Amino acid sequence: MIGRYPSIDISPVVECGRYPVKAVTGETFPVSVTAFREGHDAMGVEVQFVPPGFDGASGFTLGEPQGPLLRMHEVGPTQPDRWTVDARLDAEGDWNYYIATWGDPYETWKHKAEIKLPAGIDVELELEEGARVLDRAAEHAGNAHARKVLTEGAAAMRDTAETPEQRLYAAEAPAVQDALREFPLRERPHLSGPWPVRVERPRALYGAWYEFFPRSEGAKLDPPRSGTFRTAAKRLPGVAAMGFDVVYLPPIHPIGHTFRKGPNNTLTPGPDDPGSPWAIGSEAGGHDTVHPDLGTMADFEHFMSVAAANGLEIALDFALQAAPDHPWVEAHPEWFVTRADGSIAYAENPPKKYQDIYPIAFDADFNGLVDECERILRLWMGKGVRIFRVDNPHTKAVEFWEVLFARIYATDPDVVFLAEAFTRPAMMRTLGTVGFQQSYTYFTWRNTKFELETYFTELSTTAADYMRPNCFVNTPDINPFYLQSGNKAAFAIRATLAALLSPSYGVYAGFEIYEHKALAPGKEEYLDSEKFQYRPRDWAAASHTSLVPYLTMLNQIRREHPAFHELRNLRFERIDNSQMIAFSKRHGDEVVVVTCVLDPNSPQAGTLELDLEELGFGSDERVVARDLITGQTWAWGSHNYIRHDPSFTCAHAVVLERMS
Repeated sequence: MIGRYPSIDISPVVECGRYPVKAVTGETFPVSVTAFREGHDAMGVEVQFVPPGFDGASGFTLGEPQGPLLRMHEVGPTQPDRWTVDARLDAEGDWNYYIATWGDPYETWKHKAEIKLPAGIDVELELEEGARVLDRAAEHAGNAHARKVLTEGAAAMRDTAETPEQRLYAAEAPAVQDALREFPLRERPHLSGPWPVRVERPRALYGAWYEFFPRSEGAKLDPPRSGTFRTAAKRLPGVAAMGFDVVYLPPIHPIGHTFRKGPNNTLTPGPDDPGSPWAIGSEAGGHDTVHPDLGTMADFEHFMSVAAANGLEIALDFALQAAPDHPWVEAHPEWFVTRADGSIAYAENPPKKYQDIYPIAFDADFNGLVDECERILRLWMGKGVRIFRVDNPHTKAVEFWEVLFARIYATDPDVVFLAEAFTRPAMMRTLGTVGFQQSYTYFTWRNTKFELETYFTELSTTAADYMRPNCFVNTPDINPFYLQSGNKAAFAIRATLAALLSPSYGVYAGFEIYEHKALAPGKEEYLDSEKFQYRPRDWAAASHTSLVPYLTMLNQIRREHPAFHELRNLRFERIDNSQMIAFSKRHGDEVVVVTCVLDPNSPQAGTLELDLEELGFGSDERVVARDLITGQTWAWGSHNYIRHDPSFTCAHAVVLERMS
């Protein structure tokens, strides 16, 4: 039933409560509801969080569970009957929350008394009714101090030796208000719920990712020779020094020989061409094996130990597909699509063809595939891997991911899965709903002010309950048109936007040295793509002209300022230039405002308008604006002149502080 005091349009809720809302420990997220009652009497609205492991099947008394109990407040006249509160949960696990609505006899009485007593209407009757409300509240108060305060307040209201004004003040005294806030008198409370919330570790939301191919680190070209886990480990301190948190490795498994791809995705590989790492499987093994050229499993374990010593997590690629040489092809032919002539169909995304890959068919042996993939994931988890980047999950059955993830999370809820799904919005939403902690996004193709504001408003509001963005500026598959000029300012701009708009972002190796040559005009692909050949780089030689110092600074800013660790706190600010963008983020008392130029070719200027009251300051207050990028300090008000010359600095990241 709807209850005595209806509550509707509850948020956050994912798929009517069938799936949990996403959150991480320490993250602030809003809970809101439309709640109302008949007439003009007052009501109270609260959100009660129930901690993991609490069996609420038989019900509970409001306020008894150990989770937070938060009093909600009305939004205001623009949203009548809408109530909200900011919540934060500090323990991982599967939580639930309930919305509690109840009549508030104290506030009902107080509103009438403040009108009638000054007018001399029913003075003694109103005071007695108020005293009885406090009597009832005292009976339900949870400690002796509160009971004493409320009992004394009731007695003072009945003291006819005092004036009505003094007696009313006794009912509204701060101590009485504090006691009622702690132990409100709830009349006919009604609970709506439960609504599930999954609270995960912070890495599920926040992190700076760096992608590189281990085979390129220490590789030789004449003659071609692969790098190894041992040579790749030498790259890890440099990545850590840039401030990255996660190193993502493309597949590290044996690569098939049949239909192996040559340079630039040709069908004519030379004898020394390594092939695409995503064509997994050969006589050397499949997904549970490391490529012999990279070394042994012991070498991989050494790589993992070096990463840990440098404060880095390793993310492995999980590409659910097979080369024609994969052991699965012979052992489990039912796992693949067979054509009318008896051959196995290779992967296609017309007009693109992937002759070196067999896609998976899920209907013949669904449970067998789940069992095998769980085995593989747990093997790598046993080596210390807690993050997986999943290749093209939208081309696999969504049900498969839901079942597989449920098994993994039942024992290892700290494991993080990133969906590489540049696909339809409905599929991206559903992948997040069924368990992917993060997803690639359309950020790569959002370049204008309107595109960025619209998209990130969606990501930080309605979408944040079910999908967390990871904004990669480039990938081995995607050489964005915006960067193909090689303009260094363009690289800085995209890095700034990705790093400061989104809690998680990533770069693919080569970005920091401005790699940009396209395969052909109109193609968002790299010339001499590392997907098909070794690409050793002289990092030391390039360091004096690279973007490394700027990336390092961005990552330092992100680490030192928790406002950048969250998504739902994003707010766009007004700046009167279409080639400039401005946004703010708040965490506790800290407010950071970012401005960034979007045109990499010419200086831009504009007036930044700030709603200082909305940001926690006085509307006419002057504040100290301290730029984390340039080190400059200004006095700002509600209107501020901003100029960016992208050849010098493309952005400000300004901390606002009160003047002393």
